[in-house]
Amino acid sequence: MNGLRCDPEEIGSLFLFEKLSPEQLARLCRDGRVQGFEPGPVYAEGDPATCFYVLLEGTLVLSSRVGTQDVEVNRSSSRGVYAGAFHAYLGDRVQQVYTSSLRVVEPSRFFVLPAETFSGIMRDWFPMAVHLLEGLFFGTKNTQQAIGQRERLLALGSLTAGLTHELNNPAAAAVRATSALRERVAGMRHKLGAIAAGPYRRDTLQILVEVQERTAERVAKATALSPLETADREDALSDWLDDHGIEDGWRLAPTFVQAGLDTDWLDNVAAAVGEDTLPGAIRWLNYTVETELLMNEIEDSTTRVSGLVNAARQYSQLDRAPFQVADVHELLDSTLLMLSGKMGPQITVVKDYDRTLPKIPAYPGELNQVWTNLIDNAVCAMNTMDGQGTLTVRTALDGDHLLVEFGDTGPGIPADIRDRVFDPFFTTKPVGQGTGLGLDISWRIVVNKHHGDLRLESAPGDTRFQVRLPLTATDPDAAQSGTEQSGTPQSGTSQEPS
Repeated sequence: MNGLRCDPEEIGSLFLFEKLSPEQLARLCRDGRVQGFEPGPVYAEGDPATCFYVLLEGTLVLSSRVGTQDVEVNRSSSRGVYAGAFHAYLGDRVQQVYTSSLRVVEPSRFFVLPAETFSGIMRDWFPMAVHLLEGLFFGTKNTQQAIGQRERLLALGSLTAGLTHELNNPAAAAVRATSALRERVAGMRHKLGAIAAGPYRRDTLQILVEVQERTAERVAKATALSPLETADREDALSDWLDDHGIEDGWRLAPTFVQAGLDTDWLDNVAAAVGEDTLPGAIRWLNYTVETELLMNEIEDSTTRVSGLVNAARQYSQLDRAPFQVADVHELLDSTLLMLSGKMGPQITVVKDYDRTLPKIPAYPGELNQVWTNLIDNAVCAMNTMDGQGTLTVRTALDGDHLLVEFGDTGPGIPADIRDRVFDPFFTTKPVGQGTGLGLDISWRIVVNKHHGDLRLESAPGDTRFQVRLPLTATDPDAAQSGTEQSGTPQSGTSQEPS
């Protein structure tokens, strides 16, 4: 690092200072300095921001820390590009640290201005500009936070609507099954009275009760049949019932088939109770089968309700610590279930999970927000194609990171806007349907808070958002402080005054 002569004419030739007076240029050279740097680092991300750097000659590279790697975000040889403490004029209202690392790849010269001097000069020479920049900085930050809250509320509303729809189906099924069960139980009581008053011997009644128990066991073990097998078995049971004088056998056959009963079972029943008591026994057993099937339906419906409630609790993470070791597959499944109502039947969901992946340290509630934003974008993209398509969710090991990839078969993202998709307020959705903060929020959560990486690959019919999360623990306090820095993937240099 070498101190060199500061030439006011050279400084004035830079676009940043070209409108300054000779007196102002003289002050810059008096209070600042020109320094030469050999290839290597100039400053590191996270260090106190002590200086403002303007490139005079050479090549600079800006990089940001992503997990355990430095990712290059800007490289320039243009005279006048600047980096470093360019927020010094904001004073103590923001944390004055370097938000990226700067290095040079060839011998380079910079005009270097101490941060305190840069702040003083800005306020002395450009007071109106400082007020405008302060308003822009804090106004944008406040607007971003407010719209971010709105974005989360919109997502919550969408999830609530989907969850309500998903809960309504099993709940309504349970209500219908309960009403039908009440009728069947009443019919069973009536048939029990008829049997008790009928010409049944004591041993016959005992046999009938035993057959009833075996029938209930058969119902519990029934296996699903193909449509062709079901039709064939219903025909066989209907014929058997007609041959044995059972009226309306075609009404009873479908229930018996659903319960896994066949003609061999009916032969055993006939042999056990005798031909004279067979019709009453068959109808009594039909009530037994129907009540068992209805109770199975109620159990299935309430299990689905319980599963949805558990998924909602898993998604919200309300009863869990904010930072914990989490299974990404559980988080993905809960989010997919919460959004299933929004996706509709024409979108096919393919899960390509590597179940051998370890759990990772993370903020699960915020990762679920990332999944929600990326899935919602994929669904919206496929909705532009008549709502048809395939959503593929894949997990894999990628070096020392865990990869979560969301792929959709939508129209793709044009090449000329791919670099802007993570910018705050940028959206391709119609007015009123998007705030442009979903991907910005996702970027902040993945990159700044989890020290991971979020990338986009897109072609017509194949768009993929790839989330890479570190496998090793990150200090939650350090991760939290990272959210206060810029969330856009490119920041730090400019060829125009900012």
